[in-house]
Amino acid sequence: MGLDHLAILRRDLAAFHGFLGADLGVPVAHCGDWTLRDLAAHLGQGNLWAAAGITERRGDHRPPVPEGELGDWFAETARILTSALEADPATEAWTFAPPHTVGFWRRRRCLETVVHRWDAEHALGVSSELDPALCGDGVAEVIEVFMPRMIKRGLLVEPTSAVRLTATDLGEGWTLGKGGPVAELSGTAPELMLALWNRRPMPWDTLTGDEAAAREVLRGPLVP
Repeated sequence: MGLDHLAILRRDLAAFHGFLGADLGVPVAHCGDWTLRDLAAHLGQGNLWAAAGITERRGDHRPPVPEGELGDWFAETARILTSALEADPATEAWTFAPPHTVGFWRRRRCLETVVHRWDAEHALGVSSELDPALCGDGVAEVIEVFMPRMIKRGLLVEPTSAVRLTATDLGEGWTLGKGGPVAELSGTAPELMLALWNRRPMPWDTLTGDEAAAREVLRGPLVP
């Protein structure tokens, strides 16, 4: 069976909301100078932005963030987003990359939220559990969606060689770059996804093949 992105998204939005009773001034590593409050504002605004892409088919929605308590506001953004995502996944929507459907947003917001749930848990010292299958989908999304977007925007030079990323817990892998792989990196799917999103170091100790080429391919930036 495939991943139920909407069900996972509902779960992780609820989990994230549960953290908003903590100290919102706690710093969030890997997100510049952001605090947990900044992270919550970013995720909530993204919820409303994606919902507008579905219901209004536009990508220019820039919703404001309340100055006071964030919990109720965040919960409402989650409700608005998940309600919009109840539409048929094949329904046309504005998206920043293909496919231009509701299904794109189900996957994108689910993966966005799991990364930021991990950010919040890491900031608060809470143990994280990441589903390998979902993280494998996250690895694939970086390759399928974000690398082409970063290249198109002129933020990434298209790689001239390729690296194979192998998830040891899934028994599957993905090729990042052009042509046949010149090197391979192995790790669990959560390790690989977090590394691609600059949350963890690349598992360089597992590297086989051309190290210089692999480091050049993975130098990035691969994601925004």
